[in-house]
Amino acid sequence: MSDLKQTALHDLHVELGAKMVPFAGYSMPVQYPLGVMKEHLHTRAAAGLFDVSHMGQVVLRAKSGSYEDVALAMESLVPVDVLGLAEMRQRYAMFTDATGGILDDLMLANLGDHLFVVVNAGCKDDDIALMKEALSDRCEIEVLEDRALLALQGPQAEAALARLQPLVADMKFMDVAKDVDIDGITVTLSRSGYTGEDGYEISVANDDAVALARKLLALEEVEPIGLGARDSLRLEGGLCLYGHDIDTTTTPVEAALNWAIQKVRRNDGERAGGFPGAGVILQQLADGAPRKRVGLLPEGRAPMREGVAIFDAAEGGNEVGRVTSGGFGPTVGGPVAMGYVSAEHAKVDTPLWGEVRGKRLPLTVTKMPFVAANFKR
Repeated sequence: MSDLKQTALHDLHVELGAKMVPFAGYSMPVQYPLGVMKEHLHTRAAAGLFDVSHMGQVVLRAKSGSYEDVALAMESLVPVDVLGLAEMRQRYAMFTDATGGILDDLMLANLGDHLFVVVNAGCKDDDIALMKEALSDRCEIEVLEDRALLALQGPQAEAALARLQPLVADMKFMDVAKDVDIDGITVTLSRSGYTGEDGYEISVANDDAVALARKLLALEEVEPIGLGARDSLRLEGGLCLYGHDIDTTTTPVEAALNWAIQKVRRNDGERAGGFPGAGVILQQLADGAPRKRVGLLPEGRAPMREGVAIFDAAEGGNEVGRVTSGGFGPTVGGPVAMGYVSAEHAKVDTPLWGEVRGKRLPLTVTKMPFVAANFKR
């Protein structure tokens, strides 16, 4: 653990009794004394505070100074509509490669004269190198090394945070606000969340991170939540984890992320294509992909974990897919999973079998999310 990076909140996690584990090169809290199950259920019922400071925060500014130029530059790397993103709004996106594979998924925010980008911890060095190589002729790329990132998630997140700054209650899903005063601490704020619950992401200077975390944890609704519950929450929310459910071997269409590719970037759109792998991705949008990410509901109580092979028959038959994420869903009260299956087996209610330790167990293709999203629209 000695060669791992630490976030600005590391000592606070230890003080709170967290079990620390290596994750994406950082020492991170996997759980606190409350335990993963109770942390998960607390986030669903009230509000949980997550340290996501290991993620990368980057500011992109066009050398011309115009948002239009930085947006069009970013559109050369992602298949989403960046130019049409309204000021003080954010959007989910993904970097793609020449074969249509996903290099990373990320969040983009229009902060008026620049783009604010948040990328995954495990990919951030590669993502930053990609942006510098592809965009440096047109854009200034600033990596925010001195900032932490906190996520406050759950149905009571608004009520809790609004006691420190009432204006946050006016924000809607995917809104962004900058220079917000949270009880004397200036932050950049967004309202989204990777738990399926309503909530906020708070970018704050490292020097203020512990003070802000303590203010939030002092609120009666809020408990600290670790990576364990973060994973089970996002799985119940049907949300992808990079390196597991999406990677360079999966296209956005296979990953059922079609919704993230706006009409303007599709065939016959005003700015169709122009991103890496556009030929593959646009063809799959038009004709369908050979396989698809689906929700999977195992029968019984035994979870089906990542890597479990999926078959079309209880005996014999063909291998038609693989589980990419699986575990026990505390809110669902049973095992949940997602994975990729061939297109002809992707229809909801299709019966399939997962092979666990040489034994095939039944599961059913099901709709996602497993727990309905609770965002404030």
